Amino acid sequence: MDLQKFEQDNTRSCLLASPVPDLCREEPCCLGIDEAGRGPVLGPMVYGICYCPVSRKKNLEELKVADSKTLSESERERLFGKLDGSPDFIGWALHILSPNVISTSMQQRAKYNLNALSHDTAIGLVQHALDCGVQVTEVFVDTVGPADKYQEKLSKLFPGIEVTVKPKADSLFPVVSAASICAKVARDRVVKGWKFLEDLGEIDADYGSGYPNDPKTKEWLAKHLDPVFGYPQFVRFSWSTAQSILESKAAPVLWGDDEEDAGKSSSHSLLSYFAASKESSKPPRHRFFTERRLEPLVDL
Repeated sequence: MDLQKFEQDNTRSCLLASPVPDLCREEPCCLGIDEAGRGPVLGPMVYGICYCPVSRKKNLEELKVADSKTLSESERERLFGKLDGSPDFIGWALHILSPNVISTSMQQRAKYNLNALSHDTAIGLVQHALDCGVQVTEVFVDTVGPADKYQEKLSKLFPGIEVTVKPKADSLFPVVSAASICAKVARDRVVKGWKFLEDLGEIDADYGSGYPNDPKTKEWLAKHLDPVFGYPQFVRFSWSTAQSILESKAAPVLWGDDEEDAGKSSSHSLLSYFAASKESSKPPRHRFFTERRLEPLVDL
């Protein structure tokens, strides 16, 4: 699993995939889908697929894959080595969703929640496998939202493929367990080797599990809050955990449109202090905005 492509620019999402086994281009295949890192406030969410010929399901079971949440990190690494070491009949693909992409997607003007983002990512991975020539005839998915509606949605998008969506699918179907292991191994490696684009000096890498209720994660969030620019892009700033800390601990900001809504149009807008004359040169944009690919709003 070569994560170099994502590590070079972790502000964007990244698709990684193994070579497609010749057998998977020739025989009907089953495909499992699962994710890792849906709930944490830190780091990426990783969606994974794993596939193999239907005729080789027994061989996949013999690898003794299991739900990644029930395995230790060393067990997951060992099992991923077995999966990746069976290129004659097993293939996988991963979509690493940057925390920056998750946050900006969820906070855009048009409603786009985490469920919709998850569905679209899973759909994209199935399509990727099909585009690569994998003869997918069965798909097994760990549900996101109501299982029946999700199954109906996938069945309509991929007619001719038998789709099964169930809660806890990662503990019911070995091919989903395999996808779960691939996704979790990738997320663990990315989080461990995260390269902070921001100049934070000596940063504490002991951020716990990344889940909002983890005391170590809470401590890390409190410690690494910048009162003006908030958090590094490692943090999902769309999560209520991060937003609560920003609202209570960061410097308050009064926006021009908020003033007008409150009937204070006679006061100076915050933006007016940054207005430049025609003769003055345009100052360079701060890296906070360029790293997040934020552009000035010119039209409503």
